[in-house]
Amino acid sequence: MGKVIDAGTFDALDECHRQILANLAKLKALAQRLTENGIDDQVRADALAVEAFFSGTSRQHHAEEEVKVFPALLASGNAELVSAVRSLQQDHGWIEENWVELGPRLKAVASGNGWVDETELMNYIDVFLELCHGHIALEETLIYPESKARWAKAVAERVQRLDTA
Repeated sequence: MGKVIDAGTFDALDECHRQILANLAKLKALAQRLTENGIDDQVRADALAVEAFFSGTSRQHHAEEEVKVFPALLASGNAELVSAVRSLQQDHGWIEENWVELGPRLKAVASGNGWVDETELMNYIDVFLELCHGHIALEETLIYPESKARWAKAVAERVQRLDTA
C-alpha cells in the first residue's frame, strides 16, 4: 500500500514543489539569457544548479510521491482520483524521458561546451517547463489536497478511537 505519510512528509513535498517552481523559473530565465547573450558565466552557473536539482532532488521527489502519496489514492475506488494519479504517473515518465535529453545538454552548457544545438535545447526546455507546470498544477489542486484530507481524517479517527478506549 505504500509507506505511511504524515504532516512532515506533506511539508517536505510542498517545500520541494516550491523548489521545483523556483528552478523552473531559473531554467526559463537561463533560456532567455542564453538566447540573448549566449553562454556566459550566469548561464553556466544556472545550468549547473538546475541540472543538479532536477537530476537529484526532483527525481527523489517523484519517487517519494509514487511510494507515499499515490498508492492510497489509487486504492480509493474514486475514478476521478485514480485517473488523475495515473496521469501523474505517466507525467513522471514523460518528465524523466525529457530530462534524459535535457540534463546532459545543461551539463554541457554549464561546462561551456559549444556543441549544444540551441534550437534543440530550447525545445527540450519548453517541453520540460510545460510538463512540470501542468504536473504540479494537478498535484496541488487535486492530489495533494485530497491526500492531506484523507490523512487528517485518518488521524482524527485514530484520536477518536484512543479517546473512547
